[in-house]
Amino acid sequence: MTLTTADADTTTYSELAGLMRRMTGAEKHGPAASSTLDALWVLYDRVLRVTPGTAEDQDRDRFLLSKGHGPMAYYAVLAAKGFIAPDLLDSFGHYDSPLGHHPDRTLVPGVEIGSGSLGHGLPLGVGTALGLRAQGLLDPAVWVLIGDAELDEGSNHEALAYAGSTGLGRLHTVVIDNQSATHGWPGGIASRFTANGWSAVTVDGRDHDALFEAFTQPHPGRPHAVVAVVEPKN
Repeated sequence: MTLTTADADTTTYSELAGLMRRMTGAEKHGPAASSTLDALWVLYDRVLRVTPGTAEDQDRDRFLLSKGHGPMAYYAVLAAKGFIAPDLLDSFGHYDSPLGHHPDRTLVPGVEIGSGSLGHGLPLGVGTALGLRAQGLLDPAVWVLIGDAELDEGSNHEALAYAGSTGLGRLHTVVIDNQSATHGWPGGIASRFTANGWSAVTVDGRDHDALFEAFTQPHPGRPHAVVAVVEPKN
């Protein structure tokens, strides 16, 4: 069946587990998926201004999944919100399925970037925010979800430094912290952002109300980072 937008509005968080279970196979990044589920749900359910019907509109919010390995939670949320049919989840990882082990923006409705190679999403988010600003499109928000291990990549440090210095106030980054990073930061991950002119907050990555409050915190003239702490990766 095809899930309509009206049907999607009735989908609840508790039903996401059932959608996740429909995706089976040789996927080796289960923790990468489960660690993002709550943040993705709160974003799509309560924050992002994008629907299946507005996914091509210029004024839509943009969501870029940089943490693209293990995208099962992302696909489940997209199905819950009507971007893809839930029945499509059963084909996850199959040779002829559009739902690969890394999302493909040319195959999956609602996906903004092809991702999975660490360190690409935040630079692309910076470019997207700059492009929107250059076109005078000041309402759309740009959201990038990255993993803490991606901060081992120099490309992300260059991107966050540039974003802070240019005051990209419509850029937002969600860092899923499951203690996967090789390197640490004195004072925590948030300090890496605030040192470069960002607004930043650290919250429990499983607490939906705390996530919503952090996502919607005012940050005039500055990009905003939310560090969502979840259980350590096994």
